[in-house]
Order: sequence, then structure tokens, then C-alpha cells
Amino acid sequence: MIGFLGAAYPWVKAAHLIFVIFWMAGLFMLPRYLVYHQEAEQGSPEAERWIDREHKLRSIILTPSLVIVWVLGLVLAANLGLFSGAPGLGWLHAKIALVLLLSGYHGWAAAYSKKLAKGERRLSGRQLRLLNEVPGVAAALIVILVIVQPF
Repeated sequence: MIGFLGAAYPWVKAAHLIFVIFWMAGLFMLPRYLVYHQEAEQGSPEAERWIDREHKLRSIILTPSLVIVWVLGLVLAANLGLFSGAPGLGWLHAKIALVLLLSGYHGWAAAYSKKLAKGERRLSGRQLRLLNEVPGVAAALIVILVIVQPF
């Protein structure tokens, strides 16, 4: 379905996918950074480097990508008729729910990064390593929903 985007549809979809890749790359990197940061001695030069790396990742890649993914994704959803009640978009509702959860994960990881910068270490390395898997599982489910469109 091309909808109101007309010939721009494939370009908007391509841009959306490009920024999804950037966002996911950041979501794969930041939790790993958190593990290394937490293992560094507080106040050490190594810990200070992790603080700087995490800040750059959040401000240069993660947050801008998140915003662009949402803007383009909502435009694509509107183009498909999500807001006008088009039938057969159950898969899109599920995808948006997963993207909302992934956005919440993004917020949690960014906040934990800032807490680590202040010296707060509330999770174990094992817990952080387990949380590292969230973006991969979410990405797999989202890809299945988009490609297979099971409902």
C-alpha cells in the first residue's frame, strides 16, 4: 500500500530502516558499555572514559536515532491506515507495542548509564549481561511481525 506518501513511500521506509539499524546498533553497544563501566574501578581513568563513551553514544547515535525511528515509523503507520482503522494491521499494533517496550529499555539503559557516572551501581554484572539480550530478542520478534505479518 502506497497511501498518501505516493512515490516517497519506499524512501521513507528505507530511511526508517536505516535509523532502526543505527538505533539497534546503539542498543547493542550501550548495555555492553554498562558492563565494562561497572567493572571499572570507580573514579579511575578507565571509568571516566566509559562515562565519556556512553555520553557520546547516547547523544550522537541513540537518542537522535530513536526520535527519527519514531517519527518515520508513525508516518509509515499513518500511511498504512493505522489511525483511520484500516483492517489487517494487528501485526503493526504488536510491533508498536514491542517498539514502545524497546524505547522504555532505551530509557532505562540511558538512565543507568547516568547513575553509573554518579557512582551508583545497583545491578550485578550478571544482571547487566542478561539485560544485554533484550534488544536482540525484541529485534527478532519485530522482524518476524513485519515480514510474516501473522495477524
